[in-house]
Amino acid sequence: MTNAISVTVRDGIGRLVLDRPEKRNALSRAMWRAIPGAVARLEADSSVRVLVLEGAGAHFAAGADIGEFEEVYATRQAATEYAAELARAMDELVACAKPRLAAIRGVCVGAGVALALCCDLRFAEAEAAFAITPARLGIAYSFEDTRRLVRCVGGSAARDLLFSGRRVDAAEALRMRLIDRLIPTGALAAEISAYAALLASASRGSIRVARDFIARSEAGQPNEDAATRAAYLDLLEQPDFLEGRQAFLQKRAAQFD
Repeated sequence: MTNAISVTVRDGIGRLVLDRPEKRNALSRAMWRAIPGAVARLEADSSVRVLVLEGAGAHFAAGADIGEFEEVYATRQAATEYAAELARAMDELVACAKPRLAAIRGVCVGAGVALALCCDLRFAEAEAAFAITPARLGIAYSFEDTRRLVRCVGGSAARDLLFSGRRVDAAEALRMRLIDRLIPTGALAAEISAYAALLASASRGSIRVARDFIARSEAGQPNEDAATRAAYLDLLEQPDFLEGRQAFLQKRAAQFD
């Protein structure tokens, strides 16, 4: 694991940390290459029930490391290889079966926003600021990055952010649904830990099926089919349902495997 990406696990919560605070966690090529392995490590750890993505220090991520652009965009082939590395990092995060939370403080710019959009939910401190700046650099967000942005904020807001590259404060980001929760300054760590603990206490099977059903709905599936019906019924035969039912009747918190 590169020293600019760190992973910790505690109390069922795995933290993937962009750990380059002296550069406001600007994402170097080495970091992009390390992210898939970090995600795989947390995915494989059965004690991890929730993944939290965050930046070390005062910021989430200042975007891709512009200092590397001369090299990574030197030729069409170089750009193709670099784009594939970014796509792999984000695809691995999206594919992670565990709930993924982005904890955002300080700046979240460009590729930092793209990475945050790979999470299920985004919590941001009141002092956070966002910008998507390809139009300021003469490049473009990838299609997948753009698709995730549109799915999150809608076409009009995506046009605004991508065409202008303007800076958006956390309050406006919440209004346009770029983030899901606005947290008072200084309270992000406590809020994200409490919410992650709440998710960690839930049934993994229920979350897995809910994620699948949401993804199907977002992809345009209009009706129930044999697969969704079977997934629903299969849960009724799992130990989590028995434990959840008994816990409810006994007026206690359920203890899921």
